[in-house]
Amino acid sequence: MLSRSFLNAFVCLLALAASGCATLSKSDHAHAEAIAIAARSDIVDCQRADRCADPSVLESATPQAGNRMLLLDDGQDALLARMHMIRSARERIDLQTYIYKEDDAGRMVLHELLAAARRGVQVRVLIDQLSAMESPDTLAALSGIHRNFQLRIYSPLFNLGRPNYADYVLASFVRFRQLNQRMHTKVLVVDGEVGVTGGRNYSDDYYDWSQTYNFLDRDVLVSGPAAKAMETNFDVFWVAPQSVPVEQLNDVAKILLAHGVPALSDKRYELPERVRAMQMASADPALLRKRLGDALVPVADVQFVADPPGKHDDAAKRADTAPASLVVRDVVESAKHEVVIQTPYLVLTHGAQRLFQGLHRRPDPPRVIVSTSSLAGIDNALTYAMAYKYRRRFLKRFGFEMYELKPFPQDVPMRVGDLVTDEEDVADEGESASVLGGSTGRRRPLPANGEDTSRRGVLLYRLNRPPPQSDEPRVGLHAKSLVVDRSIAVVGSHNFDPRGVNYNTESALIIRDPAFAARVADSIERDTLPANAWVIAPREPGIAEVDDTIVRASERLPIFDLWPSRYATAFDFRGGPDCPKPLPIRDPDFHRCYRAVGDFPDVPLLGVKWWMTRVITAFGAGMTPFL
Repeated sequence: MLSRSFLNAFVCLLALAASGCATLSKSDHAHAEAIAIAARSDIVDCQRADRCADPSVLESATPQAGNRMLLLDDGQDALLARMHMIRSARERIDLQTYIYKEDDAGRMVLHELLAAARRGVQVRVLIDQLSAMESPDTLAALSGIHRNFQLRIYSPLFNLGRPNYADYVLASFVRFRQLNQRMHTKVLVVDGEVGVTGGRNYSDDYYDWSQTYNFLDRDVLVSGPAAKAMETNFDVFWVAPQSVPVEQLNDVAKILLAHGVPALSDKRYELPERVRAMQMASADPALLRKRLGDALVPVADVQFVADPPGKHDDAAKRADTAPASLVVRDVVESAKHEVVIQTPYLVLTHGAQRLFQGLHRRPDPPRVIVSTSSLAGIDNALTYAMAYKYRRRFLKRFGFEMYELKPFPQDVPMRVGDLVTDEEDVADEGESASVLGGSTGRRRPLPANGEDTSRRGVLLYRLNRPPPQSDEPRVGLHAKSLVVDRSIAVVGSHNFDPRGVNYNTESALIIRDPAFAARVADSIERDTLPANAWVIAPREPGIAEVDDTIVRASERLPIFDLWPSRYATAFDFRGGPDCPKPLPIRDPDFHRCYRAVGDFPDVPLLGVKWWMTRVITAFGAGMTPFL
């Protein structure tokens, strides 16, 4: 048997190979920190008391007005809102996110943050380590860029800003707990008065700017007292021991010691015209009022819930604040008539399964509508495999009505991020409108100012996507929202999955307002329409009964769940005179009006995703808590 000393030596050798044990001395770290501090510019471009901020179209004229909210389904409006928030900041900007990439959207927002710092605004940025920029050189450049700009990294493995693959492999053996406990919270708050939270990170694919793959996502912007709660939670994260100033990280410190503070990359934007158009739109007061300010609606009651840093540490467990997942669970448990859920990863904890089974067993069970990802569109096939494995359980034991988003939906609030070619759109809204259109001019007109869009979703844009063999970007679901009885809405970062409950920190806004909740429900249900989603339903009568008996036994196996068929499969709506409208899966005419399209439509047979799903279904049930 190997001795402990031998194991320790072996682990250290591995760590050295991965650069994890190649730490610096305290004096080295102090020297590196001094280099960064000395390099920081103290030049402030503005001497006005308001820091030369743009007038905000989002803040309330009277602080006593309460909370007003804006549902941000459209990616480019979500980016426009962030740009305007940053430009209108007078005192402080706090940005907290899980992913921050150095692509067009990420770099454009970063330059806006730096411009705010240079006009005198205090800017604090907190990023989870797993996706914090793309280069330690960028982190080193930001460590010494300006006295008003501070960057910290959350829970850095081996005290590194950018671990390599060997570091991650090593961490899975010696830092497994830390590796899995990530900061999934996503918040941007300005001056404690305006805040936004939801599913979006900072990269092109969250704002309809990717040319290959975009996320259908959702944020909520709040103007009013709830934003102060966001700021308070950010303050707790900022001073937590898990949040490390970037200049104190080993790889960043080594760059500072060897070369000083490097210049920030001035790499050319991939599509500079698109960036310029968004910058122009962000400076257009009339457009900002029309797209953002006038769309704010008063809401009755808003609660911001968020996990504390290190939420499973003893100190966090003793805190008075309930975990975000517990608050969300209580909201679902209060349902009497209907629960509408949208999540990209339909993987449920045992507690959530008991909750939904309890709801379904009520004498008058609430209807449960679930919008989730298809294998063709999902960005994580491992999590999809677990949802696929338990389809029978979802439909029979929990009573779910399941819809999987197609990879080329025809009617969703999304616009490809190139410049519009429709001259009429530009003439109607001015030159800055080009950023708000689609790549081929197929965008439909915006609803007239003040038009009631509550029954069709908040934003009426259509993206008429061509067949799968085209070069148009695919669409994957990333929104995390639920609505109970069309009276309570929850929008945030929580996927309602084991990772969100057990590992990641999460945040959400709980809105108790029937009118706003109905808008969120309509937005989710729009994504379940036949043009946008396949229906998951039992196979044809006869086949389903045979599968039911076998699958019921097979799905209970942690390994060797090798039965190739599931109780349910994907269906597409036929339409026509005999089937004028979509039907629920339990309608007697369902199989007449829908055609089966297979378990994994639009996924190549025997391709990588196909094989991965089959393998995880058969052997991967034990991975559920980590997916």
